[in-house]
Amino acid sequence: MKKYVKVTVEVNENGDKKPLSIDFDGKIYNIDRVIDSKPAVSMKVGGVGIRYTIRINGIETYLYSERNKWFVEEK
Repeated sequence: MKKYVKVTVEVNENGDKKPLSIDFDGKIYNIDRVIDSKPAVSMKVGGVGIRYTIRINGIETYLYSERNKWFVEEK
């Protein structure tokens, strides 16, 4: 299931986006590192956009940007 989340993003002079934190049900999670970003499809919940491989508290997960909305795959 898609879980839409609020994301704090840094945008550089080229328009590239770097997510900094995620607001998941009112709790803020800082993103330790953006490992990768590329166009991809979410095979679990559907949707297509930019998939960010991120690390939060030492755990890798995916964050998706889809038409100016952000979502994660609920576990």
